[in-house]
Amino acid sequence: MRSRFNINNYSNLGQRAITAVVGAIIVISASIYSDWTYFLVFAAILGFSQMEFYKLTGLDGMLPLKSFGTFLGLLIFALTFMIQKEHMRIEYLYLIFPITALTFFIKLYRKSDKKPFTGVAFTFLGLFYVAVPFSLLNLAVFSVDQTYHYEILIGCLLILWACDTGAYFAGTKFGKTKLFERVSPKKSWEGFLGGAFAALAVAYGVSRYFSVLDGWKWMVIAAIIIIAGTYGDLIESLFKRSIEIKDSGKGLPGHGGFMDRFDGLLLSAPFITAFLKIF
Repeated sequence: MRSRFNINNYSNLGQRAITAVVGAIIVISASIYSDWTYFLVFAAILGFSQMEFYKLTGLDGMLPLKSFGTFLGLLIFALTFMIQKEHMRIEYLYLIFPITALTFFIKLYRKSDKKPFTGVAFTFLGLFYVAVPFSLLNLAVFSVDQTYHYEILIGCLLILWACDTGAYFAGTKFGKTKLFERVSPKKSWEGFLGGAFAALAVAYGVSRYFSVLDGWKWMVIAAIIIIAGTYGDLIESLFKRSIEIKDSGKGLPGHGGFMDRFDGLLLSAPFITAFLKIF
């Protein structure tokens, strides 16, 4: 009798590789197939990531509005997507403000909350830390001719993944000089340089294949990902360290949770979008 496949039977590196390959296939296939499949997959990633964030803040004694906060995040993502698709007028963005203000009304009726404004603050933090960066991706992928270009998203993801992979292997093999020991003792300057080299190499390859952006723009995006992505990783490490946990979740074997996998994107996306919209 054949034994069933169980990813837990593999080493951490094996689990990491399997999860990365399967995840990459899903994300890339959905992004290429249509803008709607991109929307569905990234809405799911946003939802899982934001729920993870609220769950982690709950471990630290905070009481954010998990379900309503996640709903708000998905609403922001959906509105920005529909506006970019020109299915809705930009004025509909104003809906975000009164609907978000309902957070105060909900907290007003939570009699058990001893510090309701702390819960409100962390509900809003989840929006700014998770939902807004993912929503800004909608602006990035529609930044050229107001048309959906999967090449922009896939190019950014390939550069980000190359940076992460290069940093992982270079750090494991050569890592000696600590990058930011107080926050993340395992990260090293050798790993950072390995990730930077891999990111720039992939950016050059992407620029040769995806002509939707000029070559120099891909290199600038790579630089943004190298710097902002590294800081995004460090910031999430600081967050996890403050509540004394190792991973943000268990949804992605070998990687931890969704925030562990997309932490670099959370801080890179605002800079990438601003760059593409301005230049």
